This record gives sequence, C-alpha cells and structure tokens, in this order.
Amino acid sequence: LINYAYDTLVSNDQMNLEKGKSTYGRGSWASSLRFHNGTYYVSTFSANSGKTHVYSTQNIEKGPWKAVSFSPAYHDHSLFFDDDGRVYMIYGTGSLRLVELSADLSGIKPGTKEQVIIDNASAAAGTNINLQAEGSQLFKVANKYYLFNIAWPRGGMRTVIIHRADKITGPWEGRVGLQDLGVAQGGLISTPNGEWWSYLFRDYGAVGRIPYLVPVKWEEGWPVLGEVGKVPQTLRLPANKSLIPGIVASDEFTRKKGEPALPFVWQWNHNPDNRLWSVNERKGFLRLKTGRIDTSFLLAKNTLTQRTIGPVCTGATVLDVSNMKDGDFAGLCLLQKAYGLVGVRINGDKKSIVMINAAGGTPVEAQVLPLAQQTVYFKAQCDFTERKDVADFFYSLDGKSWTSIGTQLKMTYT
Repeated sequence: LINYAYDTLVSNDQMNLEKGKSTYGRGSWASSLRFHNGTYYVSTFSANSGKTHVYSTQNIEKGPWKAVSFSPAYHDHSLFFDDDGRVYMIYGTGSLRLVELSADLSGIKPGTKEQVIIDNASAAAGTNINLQAEGSQLFKVANKYYLFNIAWPRGGMRTVIIHRADKITGPWEGRVGLQDLGVAQGGLISTPNGEWWSYLFRDYGAVGRIPYLVPVKWEEGWPVLGEVGKVPQTLRLPANKSLIPGIVASDEFTRKKGEPALPFVWQWNHNPDNRLWSVNERKGFLRLKTGRIDTSFLLAKNTLTQRTIGPVCTGATVLDVSNMKDGDFAGLCLLQKAYGLVGVRINGDKKSIVMINAAGGTPVEAQVLPLAQQTVYFKAQCDFTERKDVADFFYSLDGKSWTSIGTQLKMTYT
C-alpha cells in the first residue's frame, strides 16, 4: 500500500450511515489506473454517488490528488489516453460502449456521443452466458488496440476475453484469452526488460479476491496468457524488498510525532465521525466515543477495519471498559453481512461479554458471560485454508490464558 486517491468518495446519508441507510457493496468498483504525460490517474465509478470519479496526481506516493466527477456512472470503465491526445472511456456489460472525454476529464466531450463498439463482447465464450462481458481494460501495443474483459459462461468459470482492433472504434475481433481456475479480470503489464505479464484476480471464498500474475507471450499479434493455457501456481521472480507492499503491518496505536493517526492498513467502515475517535487522547490506545446507540451492528458508526489475510490470520485486542455507559457495546468483529463478533455490552450497571453469530442471516447471541473487571482481551482466529472459511472467537482476562466463546463462524464473501 502506498497511498489512497481519496479519503471520502462522497458524503451522503448512505455513506455516513445516517437515517438507517448504508451502502455496503455500492462504494467504488473496478478502478482504472493510468500514467500519462507525468501524471497518474485513478478513475472509478460508484452506484452510490451515481457518478464517474477521476483522481489525478504527479506524486502517487505523496499526493496531493485532484478530484473531478461527472454523471453518469460508467460501469467497469477503462480510462484510455490515445496517441493523438484524445481521451476515452470504454464501459458497459455485454454491449461495450465508447465515449470521448473532454481534455480536462471533467465529462463527456461536447458535440460527441456514446457509441457501441462491440455489440456482444461475450460471444467468444459461447452463447450460454451467466455473467456478460465487463471489467474493461484497454491497451495499445504496436499500434493495435487490445481490450480485456471478463465473462462467465453458465456452468463454467470466470473467463478472460480479449478483443483486438486497428482502430478504437473497430471492427473488433475477439477470442478466449484464458480459462483456468476462474482467474480473470485485469490487463497487461510490460517490464523495462521486455517481459509481459497479465494481472488478474481469482475469487477464493471468504478471503475475497486474490491477485495473480500470469506470464504472457505474444503469438501472431495476440497476447497468450499462462503456460499451455494454465495459470502457474509459482513464479520465478527476482527478490526485491522494495516491492514489499506493506499490506500487513503493526496494529498498535502508539504514534510518534509526525506519524499518521492511522496508517494505510486501516480503513473505516463507511465515512467516520471524526469527532468521536482519537489515537492521541490516550497514548497507545484507540479511543472511541459513543455518538448514538444503534439497533444494528452494521449501522454503527466508527467501526475501524483491516483486511483479513489468508491462509490463516489472527487479530487480538485489549478493551478498557471503565468509561463505557448504559447501552454501549464495543469489541472485535469479523465484518461481513453474516458477521461474528465478541464484545462487552453495558446494561444498566452490569457488564457482560457477548459473542454474536450472524452466519444464519440473523444475529444470534451464542454466549453471554458476566464481566467483573475493567479490562478484557479478545481474539478472532480465521482459517481460509482450501476455502475452509471458518473463524473462532476467544476472550482472556489476563492476556495470557484464552478461552473459546460462542460458536464457530462460517464466513462467506459478501
């Protein structure tokens, strides 16, 4: 992780968890990353905002980022700068469309219209299609245009489809680029020493979408992905510590002067209320304050998150409950639609340790125990090995001896 293009995509009731509204699964999708004339561009779209968003910077690690947005939200678009200075987006599902943008990327170029460039982009994968071609990524190599998409034949797997053309408006010819393990959706990378790779992902159960690098060679003007049509499970890559992404980092809250309050590994679930949290008020602690009491955990503000990591991972925390009040609940959660959590609930003057399991679609209190002290430790242990996708919760009164609590959570990708 090196940076975020934005802190707040949009501020509205759904993003702010106000008036009983939320926007799970409707934030930003299928971003497009480009480098053109010394500037980096990240574009995305949002079903929540109803807009296409474009962010740009000359320093991708430090920013600052300039933001522009416009309607409509171009689904799964690919931002493309052509050699003649014109700027385009290709977008859509099944039927793929081309639109030209103004030079400042603030919207559709006046006097131009959207046009269909491929009527049925899924055709190369057959006629019985479950997921129509989408996820466009456009590239230009040796004066030819190459368009990558993903489709999913019914009864089959996610499939890479590649189209090529001499002109951006077509005509386009297409074929299956890769059909193995469901590894798909992405595009091309070329290295300074002349190697070619495809960056793709694979849905892998509850751990989510895992990235793949797939070797590419060129044959008769087509990129050929994989080794004899298969995705290699190991790669011979040179050791390079500068490329370690830092997606696993310390989760301690001790900060030195000048350090960010929350490093990149942390993300808020929806827009936070910044008045109600701090890592400075008490050294080494994240302090959360109650702004309101919610009836649903999924509507609670200021839930701070990190990605779980496969094949196994464990997260643990210590909770000081001495200032919690009647109606408060705080703890450790595995956040998904069918979530599981363990925490402390205050009811009047009574403190309880509670484990809740929502794997069945409805939150169920699997176990409740009285708590007679001011600090308690919680731990969640995840196992994604071969899509086992289970998690167990634990508590401790001293941080050394751990006791299982509640029921095992069956995790799903939601």
